[in-house]
Amino acid sequence: MSDLQTHYPVVVIGGGQAGLAMSAQLKTRGIAHVVLEKNTIAHSWKTQRWDAFCLVTPNWQCQLPGFRYAGSDPHGFMLREEIVTYIEDFARHIGAPVREGVAVTRLSQSSRGFILQTTAGEIAADRVVLAVSGYHVPKVLPFADRLDPSITQIHSSAYRNPDQLPPGEVLVVGSGQSGCQIAEDLHLAGRKVHLAVGSAPRCPRFYRGRDAVDWLDDLGQYDLPVDKHSLKEGVRKNANHYLTGRDGGRDIDLRKFALEGMRLYGRLKDGRATRLQLGDDLQVNLDNADKVYNGICRLIDDHIAKNRIAAPVTPHYEPVWSPTAVPTELDLAASGVSSIVWTTGFRSDWSWVDLPMFDGTGYPTHKRGVTSVEGAYVVGLPWLYTWGSGRFVGIGRDTEFVADHIEERSSASQADTHRSGLREIAQFAASEAV
Repeated sequence: MSDLQTHYPVVVIGGGQAGLAMSAQLKTRGIAHVVLEKNTIAHSWKTQRWDAFCLVTPNWQCQLPGFRYAGSDPHGFMLREEIVTYIEDFARHIGAPVREGVAVTRLSQSSRGFILQTTAGEIAADRVVLAVSGYHVPKVLPFADRLDPSITQIHSSAYRNPDQLPPGEVLVVGSGQSGCQIAEDLHLAGRKVHLAVGSAPRCPRFYRGRDAVDWLDDLGQYDLPVDKHSLKEGVRKNANHYLTGRDGGRDIDLRKFALEGMRLYGRLKDGRATRLQLGDDLQVNLDNADKVYNGICRLIDDHIAKNRIAAPVTPHYEPVWSPTAVPTELDLAASGVSSIVWTTGFRSDWSWVDLPMFDGTGYPTHKRGVTSVEGAYVVGLPWLYTWGSGRFVGIGRDTEFVADHIEERSSASQADTHRSGLREIAQFAASEAV
């Protein structure tokens, strides 16, 4: 089994930023553990982001435990390679006990605790932490396989750059963060882009003299617990706001793209061969995204006024374009569309976890990462506890809470073992005396 032991007090599954942050917290507490990573450290950052990808949150939010961003551009936005370097440097900094190339194929329980079947053999553990995010399997719409095979189809996780796609126009399906940024990437490269727009909200990049993220951080938005949010746990299903850190950061304004030649449609509903059916909800989706945008502006305005902060006045967003006669059908062949980029997200796959820790939708039942199965934990999920949970800025707090819980349970378990040993000694002494 290589250099792996057959038993660990704690096994962390996943070698991304969440698993490494968990490792740092356990190491600080002197808790022996191993981190199993089926590929390499920061694998998804290396393989599931396009060439021009960069953070949408400023660099100062990169706050892995004891390893804050220390570069010269705290208000900039790291590129993909820089993000990978940051995570790899963190792993070296903490001396994380990572075993790369070891996949966990099944996780179950027995009288020995947790049993992990891995590609390097069987391992037992007293406790396990699943740091594998919730984005496991690329998702496309169910009719994708009914489309004409002459149309090139790729998922956003496989998109790298415009030159990767064949000549012709491109349909991007989905307007979340990835969809809008990939549409922009293609648009800036001079490709004719068609975009099926969904219900994702948008956020200003800069407002009243600062990055909106800075204002929202001052307002405590990234510290807002899920149980205090108006949607409660329902917020976990919400799409992220779209904006970009590209070229120093800017808004993404789909209406402006439309003025520049991008074709916008409503949500994609169905399709066969080269013909697609689209919703008539483009106007509603654009209006709702702008409503969220201006709602954030008003939130910042109120904060500035309440605290009498000197800040330049910035007007709220006014639409620069509105759709008219938006088609609800699109013939890909007639429109010259040769490829589709599916930016339709991922689905979770917990099929390898044989533990009773999931709700009816397949989501892990937990409170701040402590699941309903004693000794099993999850970290790195969006809105695990706060809006910051799925970001570099919040993973330290989440893993600290879980590590404290593990430490408390470990101490309690050791105390129980000690008391049991004392009872056995007392019973033995009593029997000898008789």
